[in-house]
Amino acid sequence: MEAPIRGEPAETRLRVRTQHSAPLFAQLRKWLDTTLSRVSGRSEMAKAIRYALARWDALTLVLRDGRVCIDNNAAERSMRPMTLGRKNWLFAGSDAGGERAAAIYTLSETAKLNGLDPEDYLRTVLERIADHPVKRVHEFLPWNLDGIRHRLDQRNAA
Repeated sequence: MEAPIRGEPAETRLRVRTQHSAPLFAQLRKWLDTTLSRVSGRSEMAKAIRYALARWDALTLVLRDGRVCIDNNAAERSMRPMTLGRKNWLFAGSDAGGERAAAIYTLSETAKLNGLDPEDYLRTVLERIADHPVKRVHEFLPWNLDGIRHRLDQRNAA
């Protein structure tokens, strides 16, 4: 049911989920409650059911907020390159080299999440950071970069 509404506005997703998914969640809840009363309280099944019921509000958040995804596929996909590269980065030269590689990778991925081209972002930061006050280095974070670009471009034009 999620495939046809993936990428749709939150209102549309919520409407479709309310119509199609809510009855299924209600059936699942009824089954969990009924089954829990029928199985031994010490069984693995009872433990699993109690686990699900204890997290019912989180599980059913998709029925109350159309912005929420029912799965974490997007997060898994974004982490895949790091997982694949981990073997290659194992021998970064030193612990410090590994930490630097992790920092660059983090900045690159954060730039992507903020709609920036990672290469352009890193180039901009590296070109300008030497003359920038240390106390304001946070201005170079990907979500702050537009403001610093504007100020620096004005200063360079003067």
